[in-house]
Amino acid sequence: MPDIRPTVGSGALVLNATYEPLCVVSVRRAAILVLSAKAVCVADGDGVLHSARNALPVPSVVRLTRFVRVPYRTHVGLSRRAIFARDGWRCAYCRGPAETIDHVFPRSRGGRHAWENVVAACARCNHTKGDKTPAELGWRLHALPAAPKGAAWRVLGHRAPDPRWADWLDLREPEAA
Repeated sequence: MPDIRPTVGSGALVLNATYEPLCVVSVRRAAILVLSAKAVCVADGDGVLHSARNALPVPSVVRLTRFVRVPYRTHVGLSRRAIFARDGWRCAYCRGPAETIDHVFPRSRGGRHAWENVVAACARCNHTKGDKTPAELGWRLHALPAAPKGAAWRVLGHRAPDPRWADWLDLREPEAA
């Protein structure tokens, strides 16, 4: 059995046979997929996995050898960590470090628990705002809350992407001409 110890950022991106991103799995699972010939390694990570007889580069991106049909998920799940990641761990009101989540239009007044109504906030702003809307306090949001879009959010969720995955997740910055 290979010696597979968790490392920093120990995950591998799994691509379908058509190179579309499917999910992120552990390095151990990716190595097992490669060793069982269910996937091929597309990009190597840092280090080498050793067993008694073999050495395998740590897989960073693997591509399945057979096409897997996956139902298309149109929405990104709403979670506390995903809200913080979307807002960059910054308060939507004062841009300080975020500690809590806040409903822009309070739930006690009929506000929904949805991407468009939830923002990250610091404890001070959340307490000050209380059961009011930002307009009632004369505050404004630095950015309108919206559901995250793109394949990267559907595949990664709140995880930080490995820079080696940028080609497959469309994370490259557009180059200036």
